[in-house]
Amino acid sequence: MSLYILKADSSSQMDEISEELSQHKFKTIEKEDNYILMKKRRYGNLLIHAVCLVIALGFVGIVIFVNVAYFAYSFLWASPNVLITTETVGDDGEPLEFSNMDEILKKATAIL
Repeated sequence: MSLYILKADSSSQMDEISEELSQHKFKTIEKEDNYILMKKRRYGNLLIHAVCLVIALGFVGIVIFVNVAYFAYSFLWASPNVLITTETVGDDGEPLEFSNMDEILKKATAIL
């Protein structure tokens, strides 16, 4: 799971960013005064699942395990997490590295 951090100047801007991500099917996991944690579940590309299923049913049954592995990878490890925060310094005192919205949306819609 990858964590992307977005900077907001105020709580109202955090809500605006959260609303924009909600339109792209991100769900709020946790919300506090100074941050909002959101996640988008990925299930894999439907076309890849369909091709694997056709190959598994018609030719080689072992391909179904490849399909299950692809689904597990997409669901467990490729689902992006987004932290929207007003903080600029982490718990360890190091400055936070912020991402941009385009990078997050690209990761959320990637095939692999």
